Amino acid sequence: MDRSSGQNRAVAHLYPPIDAFDQRILDVGDGHRVYVEQCGNPNGIPVVVLHGGPGGGCSPAMRRYFDPSVYRIVLFDQRGCGRSRPHASVENNTTQHLINDIELIRVDLGIEKWIIFGGSWGATLSLLYAQSHPTRAEHLVLRGVFLMTQAELDWFYGGGAGQFFPEQWALFSDLIPLAEQDDMIGAYHRRLFSGDTPQETRYARAWAGWENALAALRVNHPVGHAPADYARAFARLENHYFTHRGFLDSDDQIIANRKTIEHIPADIVQGRYDMICPPVSAYRLANGWRNANLRMIAASGHALSEPAITAELVRIMNNLRGQYA
Repeated sequence: MDRSSGQNRAVAHLYPPIDAFDQRILDVGDGHRVYVEQCGNPNGIPVVVLHGGPGGGCSPAMRRYFDPSVYRIVLFDQRGCGRSRPHASVENNTTQHLINDIELIRVDLGIEKWIIFGGSWGATLSLLYAQSHPTRAEHLVLRGVFLMTQAELDWFYGGGAGQFFPEQWALFSDLIPLAEQDDMIGAYHRRLFSGDTPQETRYARAWAGWENALAALRVNHPVGHAPADYARAFARLENHYFTHRGFLDSDDQIIANRKTIEHIPADIVQGRYDMICPPVSAYRLANGWRNANLRMIAASGHALSEPAITAELVRIMNNLRGQYA
């Protein structure tokens, strides 16, 4: 199957493209201005979409997972990426800052409770926001679970995933001298924050290329360079968060604090062959959580755009229409 046929199958499950009915720049303090948009039904069921990365930004395609006649769809670009400013900035940019921003957006929009929809890092942030504000999360819809543990970082940046994609791993690792390859996150950090923009862009594209190459189960095409501005923001923010272990208090903080959100219903969608966020994290999260429903999606990888993952997420959101209307 070529890439275009997979994308076409994914698009077939989505709602038609829609425009935002509200776009605003919200001053969240600390010198940051965050882009926020609303789509769909202004009086509908509120759902907030948390994008991945950190640093990925939201896209118009993310609006299309929800029935626009039923849902009030809120999307925003997290600090430092997308249309938020300052671009690629890591100053005053931590997980707690992002949690505070989400709550500020909720209050600014006059929303009492909302469904939280997030994938990959967006799933991490969804869980941490819900644990910080458990009365504000109506329902969690998570995809490609990432718990921000050292084991997950070691898998992806320590050579584990590279055992399955040696040619792509070589493109990523060969840019770093052998003496520094025992800490790829640290080695890239020094180059992504060198102050030399051309060098930062070169290493940012390699960082983004490694992740993009493994996102989908079937990639039968060359992985091209990401646009410079996007790659630089994506790589710098992701590396910044990973260098600081997500700014969490402990390695397994999300699982340790799960009891604070076990009253919240959750649907978890996980690609069986996710090479970026292996399924064991989704299994650990759901195991023993009575209100959580884990769906392992066969023959699927990590990406939101995987056809079977897209179909399942749209199905879940359609099913929730009657529950929260």
